[in-house]
Amino acid sequence: MSQESLPSDAGPQHADALPEYAEQVLEVAERIPPGRVMTYGDVAEWLGEGGPRQVGRVMALYGGAVPWWRVVRADGVLLPGHELRALDHYRAEGTPLREASGAAEGHLPRLEMKRARWDGGHEEGHISQLPASDAPPCDL
Repeated sequence: MSQESLPSDAGPQHADALPEYAEQVLEVAERIPPGRVMTYGDVAEWLGEGGPRQVGRVMALYGGAVPWWRVVRADGVLLPGHELRALDHYRAEGTPLREASGAAEGHLPRLEMKRARWDGGHEEGHISQLPASDAPPCDL
């Protein structure tokens, strides 16, 4: 797939340079704490551009050098083709998992998204990363 699937300003400055959008996606992936995950859509929303497909494309092309297993599908299904490697990371980091039933295909667990999902804020109190001017008003 070409660079056309990335946002328009994502083109590289140099032939070997990473597209700006890719750098931003990878920076977010590196910020996700061990034991937590963000969906492809969460990353796009946090960045304020692109969408789940663009984030997925960046991770497929460039994600090998960052904790790729922390950027996941919204349904909690482990990344096809990388399930066992991801599962090793999730277990080592204590990422919440829902064990598969005996009838489940492949008997692989899923991520327990309600507990594993990280909103990009601070762990204590989940304070948003929005600048103060963009933060929603509070009712005090």
